[in-house]
Amino acid sequence: MTSSTLMVQKKVISLTKPIIEDAITNLYCNNFPASLCIADLGCSSGPNTLFAVLEVVTTMDKVRKKMGRQLPEIQVFLNDLPGNDFNTIFKSLPKFQKDLQKTMGAGAESCFVTGVPGSFYGRLFPSKSLHFVHSSYSLQWLSQVPQGLESNKGNIYMASSSPPSVLKAYYEQFQRDFSMFLRCRSEELLEGGGTVLTFLGRRSEDPSSKECCYIWELLAVALNDMVSEGLIAEEKMDSFNIPQYTPSPAEVKCEVEKEGSFIINRLEVSEVNWNAYHGEFCPSDAHKDGGYNVAKLMRAVAEPLLVSHFGDGIIEEVFSRYKNIVADRMTREKTEFVNVTVSMTKRG
Repeated sequence: MTSSTLMVQKKVISLTKPIIEDAITNLYCNNFPASLCIADLGCSSGPNTLFAVLEVVTTMDKVRKKMGRQLPEIQVFLNDLPGNDFNTIFKSLPKFQKDLQKTMGAGAESCFVTGVPGSFYGRLFPSKSLHFVHSSYSLQWLSQVPQGLESNKGNIYMASSSPPSVLKAYYEQFQRDFSMFLRCRSEELLEGGGTVLTFLGRRSEDPSSKECCYIWELLAVALNDMVSEGLIAEEKMDSFNIPQYTPSPAEVKCEVEKEGSFIINRLEVSEVNWNAYHGEFCPSDAHKDGGYNVAKLMRAVAEPLLVSHFGDGIIEEVFSRYKNIVADRMTREKTEFVNVTVSMTKRG
């Protein structure tokens, strides 16, 4: 995973820290168990996998000290799809334990980590076994590319030129997936259990608005240029779509209320600049080339999807073009990722 991707994710996790602290305080007020079970869903396998867990566990320690409680044993479940590189995560555990020890002292020995492969769009844990669920930058990924996108020609995602049927297909896939996610977590969480979920999302009620779709539209520009030059077959381009949906706060709220198992405590929106190094005092010159940083970030996300559809022969060329397109737009426009974070409690 690239340093740009890691930096964006790290900023997002740090932005949600006060929300996580609130959720854990709420959890401790309702119930203070002798052992706590936490799940981090869609954990990936880069350094930020354990950074997210470190933030959650040290926040729990901070809250329990404030409340004068004994430290519980903490069981952390790291979940991602079976193809995730869990071995890399497990090799990082000694460093994670050291980092935990710096903050928690001897209490670090009470934290146990387990890998759980599987899709979070299905059951992962026994009934009423979890106290807290965390997920960051994973739930915008759909379980599959929506059906019925044949009319989305020239686009690879929702775009201003996409017909209404395409927007509808994407939204309905999101509704199915997110309601399934909520249903499964409601089975697995104890009554009063907490969850903090952060999506890549949007403020606007328009699902094809630039704030969530623009970064993909620019990748489509690079691909379409290669189609016009005969480097990519047009039918290949027309059958490629990204399995993602970036919801608005209202859409998240609507699905939570419809499913009915959770009470929303906080629903907030934040922004992170496309260029991970924007505003950073960075010793290297990495922050100077925004187009390069964003292209690296998007390559980490999109390359597996592009390779499985087009093969790996186009990758260097498409990202070389994409870098130049993004750099040009970033000099002229405000470019930010929008994050939607929801903190919820399982109803009694």
